[in-house]
Amino acid sequence: MGKSLEEVNESVSTLNKKSVFRKILAFFGPAYLISVGYMDPGNWATDIAGGSQFGYSLLWVLLMSNIMALLLQSLSARLGIVTQRDLAQASRETYSPFINYILYFLAEVAIAACDLAEVLGMAIGINLLFDIPLIEGVMITVLDTFLLLFLINKGIRKMEAFIITLVMVIGASFIFEMIFAQPELDKVILGLIPSMPNETALYIAIGIIGATVMPHNLYLHSSLVQTRKFDRTKAGIKQALKYNFIDSTIALNLAFLVNAAILILAAATFYKVGMYHVAEIQDAHKFLAPLLGTKWAPILFAVALMAAGQSSTITGTLAGQIIMEGYLNLRIQPWVRRIITRLIAIVPAVIVITIFGEGVTGKLLILSQVILSLQLGFAIIPLIHFVSDKSKMHGFHISTLTQIASWTVATIIVILNGKLVYDEITGWLATSENPIVLWLTVVPLAFSFLILLLYIVFKPFVSKSKISIQNHSPHNLKLKFSESGSNAKKNVAVTVDFSDADEVALNSAFELGGLGAKYTLIHVVETVGAMIYGEHIDDHETSVDEKLLEEYKDMLSEKGFTVEIQLGFGKPNKVIPEIINKGNFDILVMGTHGHTGFKDLIFGTTVDKLRHKISIPLFIVKN
Repeated sequence: MGKSLEEVNESVSTLNKKSVFRKILAFFGPAYLISVGYMDPGNWATDIAGGSQFGYSLLWVLLMSNIMALLLQSLSARLGIVTQRDLAQASRETYSPFINYILYFLAEVAIAACDLAEVLGMAIGINLLFDIPLIEGVMITVLDTFLLLFLINKGIRKMEAFIITLVMVIGASFIFEMIFAQPELDKVILGLIPSMPNETALYIAIGIIGATVMPHNLYLHSSLVQTRKFDRTKAGIKQALKYNFIDSTIALNLAFLVNAAILILAAATFYKVGMYHVAEIQDAHKFLAPLLGTKWAPILFAVALMAAGQSSTITGTLAGQIIMEGYLNLRIQPWVRRIITRLIAIVPAVIVITIFGEGVTGKLLILSQVILSLQLGFAIIPLIHFVSDKSKMHGFHISTLTQIASWTVATIIVILNGKLVYDEITGWLATSENPIVLWLTVVPLAFSFLILLLYIVFKPFVSKSKISIQNHSPHNLKLKFSESGSNAKKNVAVTVDFSDADEVALNSAFELGGLGAKYTLIHVVETVGAMIYGEHIDDHETSVDEKLLEEYKDMLSEKGFTVEIQLGFGKPNKVIPEIINKGNFDILVMGTHGHTGFKDLIFGTTVDKLRHKISIPLFIVKN
């Protein structure tokens, strides 16, 4: 299995930092990308609804959600730092393919719900600031996938700087909003005391939890922490865990303050004057100016909303890439993955807005957050199992006290979600004209998810699996090569990528050169770390590739062939020509995966890019 977010994996070095402050700064960044998911437009909808209907009384839910989020995100970061696996990869190595497909589907549903909130938030912000119709605003949001592609090509540090700038815009906007609103501080403090006014408040509270503790953020954080290159000794891992916890604490508390500010703003304006049903972001924007007496309040509100939507949509699409690659081990071109993620969110948004009008956006936003909350158990429970497993965590498993706290959080979330599902289904059954249909469809589906939840709770207790180094080769190096043939080609280069294409390429090379030729096996490590550090890179991917090349050499030498190996670092279409043109080769043999046209567009191709750059014949073999 490859690296998580391979294009930026270990691309930020924390080594050789002269001061502690510089070292801490080198680790800072991943949690800020996580924090924007905690202040996205979905949070705005639930916070505004909670503040306008119940005043300051649900502030404690935000505080509790923030504490839960800090605990769970620290577990996610720990998994990524210690095992060099993201949550999706760890799940793939633990559960059966059938269970993983279901978990993948649920994770994609969560991503779609999250992206729906972000798309709507961006579109509403565009509509409020520039008076562009909501449908057109939704379509415009497709363009920010290209912004993400541009940023990630510039490096993870540039992306982090961009996100932190947007977070500062959001924070500054709400500092001014608080000055305009002048909330009652005594009621703010009382709001931190737990209370639940009614069942509607419970629905909003669960929405707040779903908006705050997001399942996709657990996948994302376990991957983003792997962008840091640090000393893999025991002391180095301990230091990385400490600095990432500091990073998470600061970033998530900033997110809490923004969420609290949104709820307080709604309570201090709408609830205060008896406007208890302001749940739409557009209505909140419209009433701010007359209630607060300044034109800047709605402008800052819309600017902050756009910043929140833009920043959170970037992290949502990254999470989609991590989930697809981790669960399915499927790597497609990043821009294609991001366009797919965005379309999954845009299509239902356009359909619903077209049919029901722009007035349903608030309900859509809150529904998206409740869906996120329902997915949480299927991400949290595997995470707790993984970081509690001594064999997986190599001595860095969480303590018994942390396990108790984690399972308590998971239990609270599952029970709240269970009650929500039960209440919703019983309500549907009571009001439906055809309850038999619900009994035959919705009820069995709910029980199926309950069984799945129980399975992932108890399965690791029954059978434990270890995260181990994965062999890239699908045929496990059990290759059968032809030894016949003789030709004038005496110095043959062969590219290998540890896939099924190798067998055909090597057989063809031996037919060209026979036993008398010298063969050089070339493999290129394509990680960003390899591009930056070259032959000095020392990471998991490189060590596995070196080991596999050595195994190829040993196996072929035993069959009587003269074999040398060459490891390159960077983009194959650049590195392979450099190796070939420096060597004294007669021919280059390359295997392909047999896809053309549209598949080349999706998966990319190396052959077309290098064939004009080499000075010797190129022999292409289709698998």
